[in-house]
Amino acid sequence: MVGRSLSHSRLLPRSQANLVRSIHSTEPSSSPPLPSPPPYVRSKWRGFLQVVGRVTLVSVLAAGGAFYYVAHKDRTPGVQLPHDPEKKTLVILGSGWGATSLLNKLDTTDYNVVVISPKNYFLFTPLLPSVAVGTLSPRSILQPTRYVTRHKARSVAVIEASATEVDPENQTVTFEDDSEVQGLVSHTTIKYDYLVYAVGAETQTFNIPGVREHACFMKELEDAERMQRRFMDCLESAAFPGQSDPEVDRLLHVVVVGGGPTGIELSGEIHDFLEEDLRSWYPELSQHIKITLVEALPSVLPMFSKKLIDYTESTFKEAKIDILTKTMVKEIKEKSVVLQGPDGVKREVPCGMVIWAAGNTLRKLTKDLIAKFPNVQTNRRGLAVDDHLRMSGVSAGNIFALGDCTATSYAPTAQVASQQGSYLARVLRQVAKQDAIKAEIKALEAEGLEGIELDVRKKSLAKQLDKVSKLKPFQYSHQGSLAYIGNEKAIADLPFSSGNLATGGVATFLFWRSAYLSNLFSLRNRTLVASDWLKTKIFGRDVSRD
Repeated sequence: MVGRSLSHSRLLPRSQANLVRSIHSTEPSSSPPLPSPPPYVRSKWRGFLQVVGRVTLVSVLAAGGAFYYVAHKDRTPGVQLPHDPEKKTLVILGSGWGATSLLNKLDTTDYNVVVISPKNYFLFTPLLPSVAVGTLSPRSILQPTRYVTRHKARSVAVIEASATEVDPENQTVTFEDDSEVQGLVSHTTIKYDYLVYAVGAETQTFNIPGVREHACFMKELEDAERMQRRFMDCLESAAFPGQSDPEVDRLLHVVVVGGGPTGIELSGEIHDFLEEDLRSWYPELSQHIKITLVEALPSVLPMFSKKLIDYTESTFKEAKIDILTKTMVKEIKEKSVVLQGPDGVKREVPCGMVIWAAGNTLRKLTKDLIAKFPNVQTNRRGLAVDDHLRMSGVSAGNIFALGDCTATSYAPTAQVASQQGSYLARVLRQVAKQDAIKAEIKALEAEGLEGIELDVRKKSLAKQLDKVSKLKPFQYSHQGSLAYIGNEKAIADLPFSSGNLATGGVATFLFWRSAYLSNLFSLRNRTLVASDWLKTKIFGRDVSRD
C-alpha cells in the first residue's frame, strides 16, 4: 500500500505529493532521523582570491586604458603655431643624441626652428648590436624626428638633406638632397640667426689598408643590417656541399676590432646567437664558429673598473671568445686580417668577416668649418667650445656645438651628448629672453622719449638683461656605465656618494634592460623593444637571409 501510494504520488502535483509524503512520514520508522546540514561558512581563501581577482581586473583595465590614451596622444599631434617672422631662426644640424635631446627640451615658441639632417630619424645606438644579430627589429630603435617636432608648440621644419657648407660670416647653411628620388630643387642655402652644430662623427679607420673595402662598421643602422646579411652569407657558404674544413673554419671566424662597449656587446650578442639559435638550425657548423676580439690597448673596457674588466674577460673565456689585447690591425684583406701582437710579429689570420668598432673621426663638414678659424680652432679632435657650448672664434657668438663633433674633456658618448642637448635648451631659453629685452630697450630708444619714467624703465630692463645674461656653465653628471657581455649577463659601473658600485651578472642584465627601456624616447619604442625581446625569447632569432 505504501508502494502504491508513492507511485501514485509521482502523478500528483508537487504540493499534493509533498502532503502525501508528510502523512506517510508520521508512520513509525526504524531508521534514525537525518542530521541537519552545517551552516554555510565562506572560505577566507576564496574571499581573498575574489578580491585579488577584482583588483587585478581593475588594474589591467586601468593600465590598458592609460596605455591606449598615451599611445593615441602620441599618434595624434595637435595644431601648432606657425612660424613667426618676428622670431629669430634657429637651425639645428643633425638628428643624433644631442640634437634630439635638445628638441625634446626646447621651447619652440622662442624661435623659428629648422632641423637639417641626412636622416629623418633618431637612432638609439646602444642597441645597435642587438639589431645586428636579429634580437631586435631595426624599426624598434628608430624614432622619427617628426614624432618629436609635431608635438612642439610651434611648428618645426624638418628637412632631410646633407649640409655641405656652413658660412659663419654670412650666417648661412648650404645643403643638398642626396636621396635616390629628387625634385626639381635639390640644393639650396638658408640663413640662420642661431646655429646648433650637432652632426656627430664618422668611423675612424686610422688609414689602415682595406678597412673601408672589407670591414663592416657598427655606427649606423645600415651597418648593422649589412653585418647581419654578411654573417648569414658566411653561414650559408660554409654549408655549401664539398666545402673543406679549413675553408669552413675561415668562413665562420668572426673578428671584432675594438674593445670598447660596442665591440664587447657585439661579441656577446654573436655568442648568444650561436648558443640559442645556430646550434639548433646549423648543428653541423656550430662547432666551427669562432669569435675573436682585437684591442690595441692593454685591456678591454678601459672606462670600467679593474674588477669588471676581469669579470668580462673571465666570462668571455668561459664562452670561448678569444681576446687579443695589445694587438693592432695592420691590414684587412678580403679573406683575412693581418695582426701585429705585443711581440711585434705580424701574422695573417683567415676570417670570414671583420667588424670594425674602433673609434670616431671628424666629418668633412666639420673639418671645413674648423679650417675657417685656423688661429682658434686648433684641436684636431673636434670643434673647440666654451663652457656654454659656444663655438670658439665666432665673433657673433651664435654658433653652438655639441656631441661627438666637439673636443671637450668628456668622452664622446651618448650620455654626454644627451646632457649637452638638455643644457643647451636652457641656454637658448635664456638667449631668447636676452633678445626680447634688447629689442624692448631698442624700441624705447627709438621712440626718443625723455624723462624720469623712461630712465627708470631702461634701468629696470638693464637689470633684467644682466640677470638673464648670467648663464651657468655646462657640467656633466656621470650616471654610470653599462655593457652587455652575453649569456644574459651585463656589467655596471655606477657612481654613488660613497664610491662606485661595480656589479655584474644576471641581475645586472635585468637592470641593463630596464635602463635602456627607460632611456628610449617614446612609449612606442619601449613597447616595440620589449615585444622584440619577448618574441626572441619565445621563438628565437630569424635565420633567413633577405
